[in-house]
Amino acid sequence: MTMAREPFMTRKTWPDGQATVGILLLDTKFPRVFGDGGQPLTWPFPVLLKKVEGATPFRVVDQQADGLLDPFVEAGKELVAKGANGITTTCGFLAIYQRELAERIGVPVAASSVIQVPLVQKLLPANKRVGIITADARNFTKRHMEGAGVPTDTPVIGTENGEILTRVFTDKATEYDFARCEADLIAAGKQLLAKHPEVGAFVLECTNMPPFAPALAKATGMPVYDIFTLISWFQMGLRPTPFPRQEHVRAADWQPKINAAE
Repeated sequence: MTMAREPFMTRKTWPDGQATVGILLLDTKFPRVFGDGGQPLTWPFPVLLKKVEGATPFRVVDQQADGLLDPFVEAGKELVAKGANGITTTCGFLAIYQRELAERIGVPVAASSVIQVPLVQKLLPANKRVGIITADARNFTKRHMEGAGVPTDTPVIGTENGEILTRVFTDKATEYDFARCEADLIAAGKQLLAKHPEVGAFVLECTNMPPFAPALAKATGMPVYDIFTLISWFQMGLRPTPFPRQEHVRAADWQPKINAAE
């Protein structure tokens, strides 16, 4: 099936400030399917896109995004000039620059889905913890956790030992297979639970993982948070939902409806 590219991939601006979220794309070759953070049709609202040239998975993941802060700041400012009033990225490893990007771009920035960890932790019972699943635990360091405001002892596992998921989304493999990627994510989640049975929810670092999140939730019985949950929330703050206006309502008119529903 060929995914339609209109209107998201070609429109430069949106009327009435519709496009509030700007997405900074890594310089990648792999396919971006529905659910991928960098696929504009993933989002139930219009977005603006900008590829950061030279920001390959190798440079961002293996080389810790060294030397890439300025290009990301410049690209973010370009999207702001086109109408974005919030910025996100397509790699959770950019948590390393969360503070710097927010400071220098000048609008709210959600650089990584990992910034959800403290919030998700608040949702859980005291005896449960959040577990992070990343595309590459070998390169996901204390710096990334500190950048995202995450406790450095948070349980982490990667999918790099799986069959295909990490290889595809770091441009080391050229063919995408949904079922095999799904299996890699499920295996990583189960391994993390075996090692850390106190884990009560997952946060997925990789912005390519949301298509496989439902299978992970079903296989483990755990809630799963990812770039889609984060940016959906992010957008709702940038552009609050316009509810129907009710200019004058009397308690006497409203209360009977509540009672009838009980």
